[in-house]
Amino acid sequence: MAETDPGSARPKPRALILDLFGDYLRYAGGEAKAGDLVTLLGAFGVEPATVRMTLTRLRREHWFTTRREGRESSYVLSAHLLDVLQQGRERIFADYDEPWDQHWTTVVQQNEKPDRSTRDQLRRQLSWLGFGSLTVGTWMTPRDRAGEARALAAEFPDVHFTVLRASTGDLEADRDVVARCWDLDRINRMYEQFLAANAHVAGSGAALRGADALVARTNLIGGYRHFPFVDPWLPKNLRPASWLGAEANELFRSAHRELGPAATAFVSEVVGGPIDGPQL
Repeated sequence: MAETDPGSARPKPRALILDLFGDYLRYAGGEAKAGDLVTLLGAFGVEPATVRMTLTRLRREHWFTTRREGRESSYVLSAHLLDVLQQGRERIFADYDEPWDQHWTTVVQQNEKPDRSTRDQLRRQLSWLGFGSLTVGTWMTPRDRAGEARALAAEFPDVHFTVLRASTGDLEADRDVVARCWDLDRINRMYEQFLAANAHVAGSGAALRGADALVARTNLIGGYRHFPFVDPWLPKNLRPASWLGAEANELFRSAHRELGPAATAFVSEVVGGPIDGPQL
């Protein structure tokens, strides 16, 4: 599959709605009027009819419930979506340079009659947790993800999981595991593209206001959100010398923080209430 330029693709209405709830609206009571969402997405050039159609689809998928307030509908976060948003935030804003205890979390999974749907679901969820595939049924991460792996096993009762915490005892062997589990050259190129596409955002927080700040901050998130799926966030001594992940992480976090006050003020003005939550 061809690589894309992170941050260059126009965000889809579905992703924009989830980003707005993830960064702002869940801290404003976890709900928003349809008209306010139309206004907010209008800043990104999304037509009102498209916003309302997307909201209807998300409600049918049980991401939201609705309640009527006069002639206006309000979209209320489901408990499941709130949990998804929280997990995503924790993963994206985790400590990139978390200390390493030289142990790997290893998942060995067996399924006598594997089906493609199950394999794809497992791959996506294990990748989100930072695991790389050493062999068809063996996944590894240098982070302590044993608890999350065991919780994941409970979601797939037809698959037999063995979860281990182990050490190779040798740094070169650890680096060999990394080389077999991840295509670091490809990931580094993606980081290079992200940095090039978002260099102009760094230090712009003081200059941007209103809708411009919201658009810049949301596009930044859109360009960065996929990295937790592909980057294992390796310990420093397992990274290549030219690794750009930490630099990209710092740009993302600093620009996200700088743009926060202006973007939050704009959303607060549109919804007519305060946004009470972390602005990392």
